[in-house]
Amino acid sequence: MSDAARLKAQILELTRQYSAMMHGANRPGYEPGAEDRAFVPGVTTVPYSGRVFTEDEVESAVSATLDFWLTLGPEGEAMEEELAGFLGVKRSLLVNSGSSANLLAVSALTTHKLPAEKRLVPGDEIITCAAGFPTTVAPMIQNGAVPVFLDNNPVTGNADLSQLEAAFSPGKTKAVMLAHALGNPFDLGTVLAFCREHNLWLIEDNCDALGCSYSLPAGHALNPGAEPLSRYTGTWGDLSTQSFYPPHHLTTGEGGSVNIVRDMKLKVYVESFRDWGRDCWCASGKDNTCNKRFGWQLGELPEGYDHKYIYSHLGYNLKPLDTQAAIGRRQIEKLPAFIEARKKNWEYLRRGLADLEEYFAFSLPTHATGWVASSGATTDSTFTWDATGCRTECSWFGFLLLVRETAPFSNTDLARALDAAKIGNRMLFGGNLLRQPAFLQLRKDRPDALRVVGPLAGADRIMNQSLFLGTYPGLTKAMMDYELQVIHEIVAKACKR
Repeated sequence: MSDAARLKAQILELTRQYSAMMHGANRPGYEPGAEDRAFVPGVTTVPYSGRVFTEDEVESAVSATLDFWLTLGPEGEAMEEELAGFLGVKRSLLVNSGSSANLLAVSALTTHKLPAEKRLVPGDEIITCAAGFPTTVAPMIQNGAVPVFLDNNPVTGNADLSQLEAAFSPGKTKAVMLAHALGNPFDLGTVLAFCREHNLWLIEDNCDALGCSYSLPAGHALNPGAEPLSRYTGTWGDLSTQSFYPPHHLTTGEGGSVNIVRDMKLKVYVESFRDWGRDCWCASGKDNTCNKRFGWQLGELPEGYDHKYIYSHLGYNLKPLDTQAAIGRRQIEKLPAFIEARKKNWEYLRRGLADLEEYFAFSLPTHATGWVASSGATTDSTFTWDATGCRTECSWFGFLLLVRETAPFSNTDLARALDAAKIGNRMLFGGNLLRQPAFLQLRKDRPDALRVVGPLAGADRIMNQSLFLGTYPGLTKAMMDYELQVIHEIVAKACKR
Protein backbone atom coordinates (compact mmCIF):
# COMPACT_ATOMS: atom_id res chain seq x y z
CA MET A 1 0.00 0.00 0.00
CA SER A 2 1.37 3.42 -0.94
CA ASP A 3 1.82 6.17 1.61
CA ALA A 4 -1.07 8.10 0.02
CA ALA A 5 -3.38 5.07 0.14
CA ARG A 6 -2.41 4.40 3.75
CA LEU A 7 -3.08 8.03 4.71
CA LYS A 8 -6.45 8.00 2.94
CA ALA A 9 -7.44 4.82 4.78
CA GLN A 10 -6.57 6.47 8.09
CA ILE A 11 -8.59 9.56 7.20
CA LEU A 12 -11.61 7.45 6.27
CA GLU A 13 -11.41 5.38 9.46
CA LEU A 14 -11.33 8.58 11.52
CA THR A 15 -14.22 9.90 9.42
CA ARG A 16 -16.33 6.89 10.37
CA GLN A 17 -15.47 7.39 14.03
CA TYR A 18 -16.39 11.08 13.84
CA SER A 19 -19.69 10.35 12.08
CA ALA A 20 -20.64 7.70 14.64
CA MET A 21 -19.89 10.20 17.39
CA MET A 22 -21.69 13.21 15.89
CA HIS A 23 -24.56 11.94 13.75
CA GLY A 24 -26.31 9.34 15.87
CA ALA A 25 -29.62 11.19 15.65
CA ASN A 26 -29.65 10.65 11.88
CA ARG A 27 -29.40 6.86 11.97
CA PRO A 28 -32.35 4.69 10.93
CA GLY A 29 -35.08 4.39 13.54
CA TYR A 30 -35.48 0.68 12.89
CA GLU A 31 -31.93 -0.43 13.65
CA PRO A 32 -31.02 -2.19 16.93
CA GLY A 33 -30.53 0.27 19.76
CA ALA A 34 -32.59 3.03 18.15
CA GLU A 35 -35.01 3.12 21.08
CA ASP A 36 -32.13 3.80 23.46
CA ARG A 37 -31.42 7.18 21.86
CA ALA A 38 -32.18 10.24 23.91
CA PHE A 39 -35.70 11.41 23.17
CA VAL A 40 -37.48 13.89 25.44
CA PRO A 41 -41.17 14.31 24.51
CA GLY A 42 -42.00 17.95 23.95
CA VAL A 43 -38.33 18.92 23.90
CA THR A 44 -36.79 16.78 21.18
CA THR A 45 -38.30 17.65 17.81
CA VAL A 46 -40.05 14.87 15.88
CA PRO A 47 -39.32 15.85 12.26
CA TYR A 48 -41.82 15.17 9.51
CA SER A 49 -38.83 13.95 7.51
CA GLY A 50 -35.07 14.35 7.24
CA ARG A 51 -31.72 12.88 6.36
CA VAL A 52 -31.24 9.26 7.41
CA PHE A 53 -27.66 8.04 7.06
CA THR A 54 -24.80 6.28 8.80
CA GLU A 55 -21.04 6.58 8.68
CA ASP A 56 -21.16 4.82 5.27
CA GLU A 57 -22.45 7.91 3.48
CA VAL A 58 -20.07 10.26 5.30
CA GLU A 59 -17.10 8.05 4.45
CA SER A 60 -18.12 7.92 0.79
CA ALA A 61 -18.54 11.69 0.61
CA VAL A 62 -15.12 12.31 2.16
CA SER A 63 -13.49 9.68 -0.07
CA ALA A 64 -14.91 11.29 -3.21
CA THR A 65 -13.87 14.72 -1.98
CA LEU A 66 -10.32 13.52 -1.39
CA ASP A 67 -10.26 12.23 -4.97
CA PHE A 68 -11.47 15.75 -5.93
CA TRP A 69 -13.18 14.87 -9.19
CA LEU A 70 -15.93 17.35 -8.16
CA THR A 71 -18.04 17.46 -11.36
CA LEU A 72 -20.21 14.50 -12.30
CA GLY A 73 -17.86 11.62 -12.98
CA PRO A 74 -17.26 7.98 -12.04
CA GLU A 75 -19.48 8.02 -8.93
CA GLY A 76 -22.25 9.62 -10.95
CA GLU A 77 -21.96 7.08 -13.73
CA ALA A 78 -22.12 4.25 -11.20
CA MET A 79 -25.13 5.74 -9.39
CA GLU A 80 -27.01 6.22 -12.65
CA GLU A 81 -26.50 2.54 -13.47
CA GLU A 82 -27.48 1.39 -9.99
CA LEU A 83 -30.62 3.52 -9.84
CA ALA A 84 -31.73 2.41 -13.31
CA GLY A 85 -31.08 -1.18 -12.25
CA PHE A 86 -33.15 -0.78 -9.09
CA LEU A 87 -36.10 0.69 -10.97
CA GLY A 88 -35.80 -1.47 -14.07
CA VAL A 89 -35.59 1.37 -16.61
CA LYS A 90 -33.28 1.88 -19.57
CA ARG A 91 -31.34 4.78 -18.07
CA SER A 92 -31.32 7.27 -15.22
CA LEU A 93 -29.67 10.67 -15.62
CA LEU A 94 -28.65 12.52 -12.46
CA VAL A 95 -29.58 16.17 -12.06
CA ASN A 96 -29.27 18.78 -9.33
CA SER A 97 -32.87 18.60 -8.02
CA GLY A 98 -36.25 17.01 -8.54
CA SER A 99 -37.54 20.35 -9.80
CA SER A 100 -34.80 20.38 -12.43
CA ALA A 101 -35.76 16.82 -13.32
CA ASN A 102 -39.32 17.95 -14.02
CA LEU A 103 -38.04 20.89 -16.07
CA LEU A 104 -35.84 18.60 -18.16
CA ALA A 105 -38.56 15.98 -18.68
CA VAL A 106 -40.90 18.58 -20.16
CA SER A 107 -38.14 20.42 -22.05
CA ALA A 108 -37.00 17.20 -23.72
CA LEU A 109 -40.41 16.90 -25.40
CA THR A 110 -39.94 20.31 -27.07
CA THR A 111 -36.98 19.16 -29.17
CA HIS A 112 -37.20 19.71 -32.93
CA LYS A 113 -35.81 16.19 -33.31
CA LEU A 114 -39.19 14.67 -32.44
CA PRO A 115 -41.89 14.09 -35.10
CA ALA A 116 -44.15 17.12 -35.44
CA GLU A 117 -47.19 15.28 -34.07
CA LYS A 118 -45.29 14.36 -30.88
CA ARG A 119 -43.32 17.56 -30.36
CA LEU A 120 -44.50 19.92 -27.62
CA VAL A 121 -44.76 23.48 -28.97
CA PRO A 122 -46.05 26.68 -27.31
CA GLY A 123 -49.80 26.52 -26.87
CA ASP A 124 -49.95 22.73 -26.64
CA GLU A 125 -51.63 21.30 -23.54
CA ILE A 126 -50.49 18.98 -20.76
CA ILE A 127 -53.05 17.42 -18.42
CA THR A 128 -52.20 17.58 -14.70
CA CYS A 129 -54.03 18.12 -11.40
CA ALA A 130 -54.64 21.11 -9.17
CA ALA A 131 -53.28 20.10 -5.76
CA GLY A 132 -49.62 19.30 -5.36
CA PHE A 133 -46.13 20.74 -5.60
CA PRO A 134 -45.71 23.75 -7.93
CA THR A 135 -42.67 22.47 -9.81
CA THR A 136 -44.73 19.66 -11.28
CA VAL A 137 -46.63 22.36 -13.15
CA ALA A 138 -44.15 25.24 -13.53
CA PRO A 139 -42.06 23.55 -16.29
CA MET A 140 -45.14 23.35 -18.49
CA ILE A 141 -45.65 27.10 -18.31
CA GLN A 142 -41.91 27.79 -18.57
CA ASN A 143 -41.88 25.84 -21.85
CA GLY A 144 -44.91 27.66 -23.24
CA ALA A 145 -47.34 24.78 -22.73
CA VAL A 146 -50.80 25.14 -21.19
CA PRO A 147 -51.46 23.07 -18.05
CA VAL A 148 -54.98 21.66 -17.93
CA PHE A 149 -56.05 21.09 -14.35
CA LEU A 150 -58.10 18.15 -13.14
CA ASP A 151 -59.47 18.05 -9.60
CA ASN A 152 -57.95 15.84 -6.87
CA ASN A 153 -59.43 12.96 -4.92
CA PRO A 154 -58.98 13.89 -1.23
CA VAL A 155 -58.84 10.22 -0.18
CA THR A 156 -55.82 9.34 -2.33
CA GLY A 157 -54.40 12.82 -2.91
CA ASN A 158 -54.16 11.96 -6.60
CA ALA A 159 -55.92 13.27 -9.68
CA ASP A 160 -59.66 12.71 -9.98
CA LEU A 161 -59.77 11.04 -13.39
CA SER A 162 -63.53 11.27 -13.87
CA GLN A 163 -63.02 14.27 -16.19
CA LEU A 164 -59.93 12.99 -17.97
CA GLU A 165 -61.66 12.68 -21.33
CA ALA A 166 -63.22 16.12 -20.91
CA ALA A 167 -59.72 17.54 -20.46
CA PHE A 168 -58.57 16.17 -23.83
CA SER A 169 -58.39 18.64 -26.71
CA PRO A 170 -57.72 17.01 -30.10
CA GLY A 171 -54.65 18.47 -31.77
CA LYS A 172 -53.69 20.37 -28.60
CA THR A 173 -53.22 17.80 -25.85
CA LYS A 174 -49.74 16.27 -26.12
CA ALA A 175 -48.99 14.83 -22.68
CA VAL A 176 -50.14 13.90 -19.20
CA MET A 177 -47.89 14.74 -16.25
CA LEU A 178 -48.98 13.69 -12.77
CA ALA A 179 -47.29 13.09 -9.42
CA HIS A 180 -47.78 9.98 -7.31
CA ALA A 181 -49.03 11.93 -4.30
CA LEU A 182 -47.26 11.29 -0.96
CA GLY A 183 -46.08 7.86 -2.10
CA ASN A 184 -49.50 6.74 -3.31
CA PRO A 185 -49.51 5.70 -6.99
CA PHE A 186 -52.10 7.38 -9.17
CA ASP A 187 -54.44 5.21 -11.26
CA LEU A 188 -51.91 4.13 -13.86
CA GLY A 189 -54.32 1.68 -15.48
CA THR A 190 -56.72 4.46 -16.45
CA VAL A 191 -54.04 7.00 -17.34
CA LEU A 192 -51.99 4.58 -19.46
CA ALA A 193 -55.05 3.49 -21.41
CA PHE A 194 -55.97 7.13 -22.03
CA CYS A 195 -52.45 8.02 -23.19
CA ARG A 196 -52.28 5.05 -25.55
CA GLU A 197 -55.69 5.80 -27.03
CA HIS A 198 -54.73 9.40 -27.79
CA ASN A 199 -50.99 8.89 -28.52
CA LEU A 200 -49.87 11.08 -25.60
CA TRP A 201 -46.66 11.25 -23.63
CA LEU A 202 -46.83 10.23 -19.97
CA ILE A 203 -44.42 11.80 -17.47
CA GLU A 204 -44.55 10.31 -13.97
CA ASP A 205 -43.45 12.71 -11.24
CA ASN A 206 -42.11 9.99 -8.96
CA CYS A 207 -40.32 12.39 -6.61
CA ASP A 208 -42.39 11.39 -3.56
CA ALA A 209 -42.88 7.75 -4.52
CA LEU A 210 -39.60 5.87 -5.01
CA GLY A 211 -40.30 2.22 -4.22
CA CYS A 212 -44.05 2.29 -4.84
CA SER A 213 -45.43 -0.36 -7.16
CA TYR A 214 -48.50 -0.74 -9.33
CA SER A 215 -50.02 -4.01 -10.53
CA LEU A 216 -52.27 -4.88 -13.45
CA PRO A 217 -54.25 -8.14 -13.28
CA ALA A 218 -53.84 -10.92 -15.82
CA GLY A 219 -56.06 -10.36 -18.83
CA HIS A 220 -56.18 -6.58 -18.36
CA ALA A 221 -56.31 -4.63 -21.63
CA LEU A 222 -52.79 -3.37 -20.84
CA ASN A 223 -51.63 -6.81 -19.65
CA PRO A 224 -52.90 -9.60 -21.87
CA GLY A 225 -50.55 -12.09 -20.22
CA ALA A 226 -51.54 -14.95 -17.94
CA GLU A 227 -49.88 -13.48 -14.84
CA PRO A 228 -50.35 -10.17 -12.99
CA LEU A 229 -47.89 -7.48 -14.05
CA SER A 230 -46.29 -5.48 -11.24
CA ARG A 231 -43.66 -2.78 -11.63
CA TYR A 232 -42.33 0.17 -9.67
CA THR A 233 -43.91 3.54 -10.28
CA GLY A 234 -41.63 5.62 -12.47
CA THR A 235 -41.41 2.73 -14.97
CA TRP A 236 -44.80 2.89 -16.68
CA GLY A 237 -44.68 6.18 -18.58
CA ASP A 238 -42.19 7.52 -21.10
CA LEU A 239 -40.17 9.58 -18.62
CA SER A 240 -40.18 9.81 -14.84
CA THR A 241 -38.50 12.03 -12.30
CA GLN A 242 -36.98 11.63 -8.84
CA SER A 243 -35.97 14.04 -6.08
CA PHE A 244 -33.11 13.35 -3.69
CA TYR A 245 -33.73 16.35 -1.43
CA PRO A 246 -33.35 15.33 2.26
CA PRO A 247 -37.04 14.56 2.98
CA HIS A 248 -37.25 12.08 0.11
CA HIS A 249 -36.81 8.33 -0.05
CA LEU A 250 -33.07 8.65 -0.53
CA THR A 251 -30.95 11.77 -0.36
CA THR A 252 -27.88 13.30 -1.94
CA GLY A 253 -28.58 16.67 -0.31
CA GLU A 254 -29.73 18.50 -3.39
CA GLY A 255 -30.25 16.19 -6.35
CA GLY A 256 -32.61 14.17 -8.49
CA SER A 257 -32.86 12.19 -11.70
CA VAL A 258 -34.75 11.81 -14.94
CA ASN A 259 -35.50 8.19 -15.76
CA ILE A 260 -35.76 7.08 -19.38
CA VAL A 261 -38.15 4.17 -19.30
CA ARG A 262 -37.84 2.66 -22.80
CA ASP A 263 -36.86 4.96 -25.67
CA MET A 264 -33.16 5.82 -25.55
CA LYS A 265 -33.66 8.70 -27.98
CA LEU A 266 -35.24 10.53 -25.05
CA LYS A 267 -31.98 10.04 -23.13
CA VAL A 268 -30.14 12.04 -25.82
CA TYR A 269 -32.67 14.89 -25.60
CA VAL A 270 -32.76 15.03 -21.78
CA GLU A 271 -28.98 14.90 -21.60
CA SER A 272 -28.65 17.71 -24.13
CA PHE A 273 -30.98 20.02 -22.22
CA ARG A 274 -29.21 19.09 -18.95
CA ASP A 275 -25.75 19.79 -20.41
CA TRP A 276 -26.05 23.33 -21.80
CA GLY A 277 -28.06 22.22 -24.85
CA ARG A 278 -25.02 20.73 -26.55
CA ASP A 279 -25.30 18.25 -29.39
CA CYS A 280 -22.29 16.25 -28.19
CA TRP A 281 -22.90 13.26 -25.93
CA CYS A 282 -19.37 12.81 -24.57
CA ALA A 283 -19.26 12.45 -20.80
CA SER A 284 -17.52 15.16 -18.79
CA GLY A 285 -13.77 14.85 -19.18
CA LYS A 286 -14.03 12.59 -22.25
CA ASP A 287 -13.54 13.57 -25.87
CA ASN A 288 -14.43 12.12 -29.26
CA THR A 289 -16.46 9.08 -28.18
CA CYS A 290 -18.22 9.25 -31.56
CA ASN A 291 -14.87 9.38 -33.41
CA LYS A 292 -16.31 12.30 -35.39
CA ARG A 293 -15.48 15.24 -33.12
CA PHE A 294 -14.32 17.28 -36.12
CA GLY A 295 -16.52 15.56 -38.70
CA TRP A 296 -19.87 17.28 -38.24
CA GLN A 297 -21.64 20.05 -40.13
CA LEU A 298 -24.72 21.30 -38.26
CA GLY A 299 -26.66 24.54 -38.54
CA GLU A 300 -24.69 27.18 -40.38
CA LEU A 301 -21.43 26.28 -38.67
CA PRO A 302 -18.41 25.43 -40.80
CA GLU A 303 -17.80 21.77 -41.49
CA GLY A 304 -15.52 20.25 -38.87
CA TYR A 305 -16.50 22.67 -36.11
CA ASP A 306 -15.69 21.10 -32.72
CA HIS A 307 -18.71 18.95 -31.83
CA LYS A 308 -18.18 19.64 -28.12
CA TYR A 309 -19.26 23.21 -28.82
CA ILE A 310 -22.25 22.62 -31.07
CA TYR A 311 -25.62 23.40 -29.44
CA SER A 312 -28.89 21.97 -30.73
CA HIS A 313 -31.08 23.20 -27.86
CA LEU A 314 -31.39 26.19 -25.55
CA GLY A 315 -30.38 24.22 -22.49
CA TYR A 316 -29.15 24.53 -18.95
CA ASN A 317 -26.40 23.22 -16.67
CA LEU A 318 -28.31 21.07 -14.18
CA LYS A 319 -25.78 18.41 -13.20
CA PRO A 320 -25.01 17.49 -9.57
CA LEU A 321 -21.56 16.88 -8.09
CA ASP A 322 -19.80 13.53 -8.05
CA THR A 323 -19.60 13.74 -4.24
CA GLN A 324 -23.40 13.76 -4.11
CA ALA A 325 -23.52 10.62 -6.24
CA ALA A 326 -21.06 8.93 -3.87
CA ILE A 327 -23.54 9.56 -1.05
CA GLY A 328 -26.46 8.42 -3.19
CA ARG A 329 -24.84 5.08 -3.97
CA ARG A 330 -24.74 4.22 -0.26
CA GLN A 331 -28.35 5.36 0.06
CA ILE A 332 -29.45 3.03 -2.75
CA GLU A 333 -27.99 0.13 -0.77
CA LYS A 334 -30.29 1.07 2.13
CA LEU A 335 -33.32 1.81 -0.05
CA PRO A 336 -35.16 -1.52 0.42
CA ALA A 337 -34.97 -1.13 4.21
CA PHE A 338 -36.02 2.54 3.96
CA ILE A 339 -39.07 1.59 1.89
CA GLU A 340 -40.10 -1.13 4.32
CA ALA A 341 -39.73 1.29 7.26
CA ARG A 342 -42.01 3.83 5.56
CA LYS A 343 -44.69 1.18 5.10
CA LYS A 344 -44.43 0.01 8.71
CA ASN A 345 -44.46 3.55 10.11
CA TRP A 346 -47.61 4.42 8.12
CA GLU A 347 -49.22 1.24 9.42
CA TYR A 348 -48.24 2.04 13.03
CA LEU A 349 -49.77 5.50 12.85
CA ARG A 350 -52.92 4.21 11.14
CA ARG A 351 -53.51 1.59 13.83
CA GLY A 352 -52.79 4.12 16.56
CA LEU A 353 -55.36 6.59 15.24
CA ALA A 354 -58.06 4.09 14.27
CA ASP A 355 -60.27 5.21 17.16
CA LEU A 356 -60.39 8.80 15.82
CA GLU A 357 -62.27 8.15 12.57
CA GLU A 358 -65.04 10.42 13.86
CA TYR A 359 -62.64 13.34 13.45
CA PHE A 360 -60.34 12.30 10.60
CA ALA A 361 -60.74 10.78 7.17
CA PHE A 362 -57.65 8.70 6.47
CA SER A 363 -55.87 8.22 3.18
CA LEU A 364 -56.27 5.01 1.21
CA PRO A 365 -54.05 3.53 -1.49
CA THR A 366 -55.38 4.02 -5.00
CA HIS A 367 -57.88 1.23 -5.86
CA ALA A 368 -58.43 0.46 -2.15
CA THR A 369 -61.98 0.86 -0.85
CA GLY A 370 -61.29 0.41 2.85
CA TRP A 371 -58.75 -0.37 5.58
CA VAL A 372 -59.16 -3.46 7.74
CA ALA A 373 -57.23 -3.58 11.00
CA SER A 374 -55.46 -6.82 11.79
CA SER A 375 -56.32 -8.84 14.83
CA GLY A 376 -54.10 -10.72 17.22
CA ALA A 377 -50.35 -10.33 17.37
CA THR A 378 -49.81 -9.39 13.73
CA THR A 379 -49.22 -5.73 12.89
CA ASP A 380 -50.07 -6.00 9.19
CA SER A 381 -53.48 -4.67 8.25
CA THR A 382 -55.21 -5.31 4.96
CA PHE A 383 -57.25 -3.31 2.48
CA THR A 384 -60.41 -4.04 0.56
CA TRP A 385 -60.11 -3.35 -3.16
CA ASP A 386 -62.22 -2.18 -6.08
CA ALA A 387 -63.30 -4.42 -8.95
CA THR A 388 -60.62 -3.34 -11.43
CA GLY A 389 -58.14 -5.96 -10.22
CA CYS A 390 -55.45 -3.28 -10.14
CA ARG A 391 -53.45 -2.95 -6.94
CA THR A 392 -51.04 -0.44 -5.43
CA GLU A 393 -48.21 -0.91 -2.95
CA CYS A 394 -47.35 2.37 -1.27
CA SER A 395 -43.91 3.56 -0.23
CA TRP A 396 -45.45 6.32 1.84
CA PHE A 397 -43.87 9.78 1.82
CA GLY A 398 -46.23 10.90 4.55
CA PHE A 399 -49.30 10.07 6.62
CA LEU A 400 -52.20 12.19 5.35
CA LEU A 401 -54.90 13.32 7.77
CA LEU A 402 -58.07 14.94 6.46
CA VAL A 403 -59.87 16.79 9.24
CA ARG A 404 -63.60 16.20 8.93
CA GLU A 405 -65.85 19.23 8.57
CA THR A 406 -67.72 18.12 11.71
CA ALA A 407 -64.54 18.05 13.84
CA PRO A 408 -64.30 20.73 16.57
CA PHE A 409 -60.96 21.89 15.17
CA SER A 410 -59.46 22.74 11.79
CA ASN A 411 -56.35 21.48 10.07
CA THR A 412 -54.67 24.78 10.96
CA ASP A 413 -55.62 24.34 14.63
CA LEU A 414 -54.13 20.86 14.49
CA ALA A 415 -50.97 22.08 12.75
CA ARG A 416 -50.43 24.80 15.36
CA ALA A 417 -50.92 22.40 18.25
CA LEU A 418 -48.56 19.84 16.72
CA ASP A 419 -45.99 22.53 16.06
CA ALA A 420 -46.21 23.68 19.68
CA ALA A 421 -45.57 20.08 20.75
CA LYS A 422 -42.50 19.97 18.47
CA ILE A 423 -44.08 17.50 16.07
CA GLY A 424 -43.24 18.22 12.46
CA ASN A 425 -46.12 18.39 10.01
CA ARG A 426 -46.85 19.80 6.57
CA MET A 427 -49.84 20.74 4.45
CA LEU A 428 -50.07 18.84 1.17
CA PHE A 429 -47.50 21.15 -0.39
CA GLY A 430 -49.14 24.03 -2.29
CA GLY A 431 -52.70 22.83 -1.74
CA ASN A 432 -54.86 23.97 -4.65
CA LEU A 433 -52.19 25.62 -6.78
CA LEU A 434 -54.80 27.75 -8.54
CA ARG A 435 -55.23 29.64 -5.22
CA GLN A 436 -51.51 30.45 -4.99
CA PRO A 437 -50.38 34.06 -5.64
CA ALA A 438 -48.21 33.08 -8.60
CA PHE A 439 -51.07 31.34 -10.39
CA LEU A 440 -53.57 34.09 -9.61
CA GLN A 441 -51.16 36.59 -11.15
CA LEU A 442 -50.62 34.33 -14.16
CA ARG A 443 -54.37 34.14 -14.80
CA LYS A 444 -54.58 37.90 -14.48
CA ASP A 445 -51.68 38.55 -16.87
CA ARG A 446 -52.36 35.71 -19.31
CA PRO A 447 -55.88 34.25 -19.01
CA ASP A 448 -55.13 31.64 -21.69
CA ALA A 449 -51.98 30.36 -19.94
CA LEU A 450 -53.89 27.57 -18.19
CA ARG A 451 -57.19 25.74 -18.36
CA VAL A 452 -59.36 24.26 -15.60
CA VAL A 453 -61.71 21.33 -16.11
CA GLY A 454 -64.73 21.60 -13.83
CA PRO A 455 -64.86 22.67 -10.18
CA LEU A 456 -61.89 21.96 -7.91
CA ALA A 457 -63.78 20.99 -4.76
CA GLY A 458 -61.46 18.09 -3.98
CA ALA A 459 -58.30 20.20 -4.32
CA ASP A 460 -59.90 22.86 -2.11
CA ARG A 461 -60.77 20.23 0.47
CA ILE A 462 -57.18 19.04 0.52
CA MET A 463 -56.04 22.65 0.93
CA ASN A 464 -58.53 23.49 3.67
CA GLN A 465 -58.71 20.27 5.67
CA SER A 466 -55.53 18.19 5.34
CA LEU A 467 -52.02 17.90 6.69
CA PHE A 468 -49.52 15.09 6.86
CA LEU A 469 -47.14 13.61 9.40
CA GLY A 470 -43.87 11.87 8.69
CA THR A 471 -43.33 8.23 7.85
CA TYR A 472 -39.60 8.52 7.15
CA PRO A 473 -37.20 5.80 8.35
CA GLY A 474 -35.59 7.97 11.02
CA LEU A 475 -38.69 7.75 13.21
CA THR A 476 -38.49 5.59 16.31
CA LYS A 477 -41.39 3.91 18.08
CA ALA A 478 -41.01 6.40 20.97
CA MET A 479 -41.43 9.30 18.55
CA MET A 480 -44.54 7.83 16.98
CA ASP A 481 -46.03 6.94 20.37
CA TYR A 482 -45.57 10.57 21.37
CA GLU A 483 -47.28 11.73 18.16
CA LEU A 484 -50.24 9.45 18.84
CA GLN A 485 -50.48 10.65 22.44
CA VAL A 486 -50.43 14.32 21.45
CA ILE A 487 -53.03 13.92 18.69
CA HIS A 488 -55.38 12.15 21.10
CA GLU A 489 -54.84 14.95 23.63
CA ILE A 490 -55.54 17.63 21.00
CA VAL A 491 -58.79 15.93 20.02
CA ALA A 492 -59.87 15.44 23.64
CA LYS A 493 -59.16 19.07 24.50
CA ALA A 494 -61.06 20.34 21.45
CA CYS A 495 -64.07 18.19 22.32
CA LYS A 496 -64.26 19.71 25.83
CA ARG A 497 -64.58 23.27 24.59
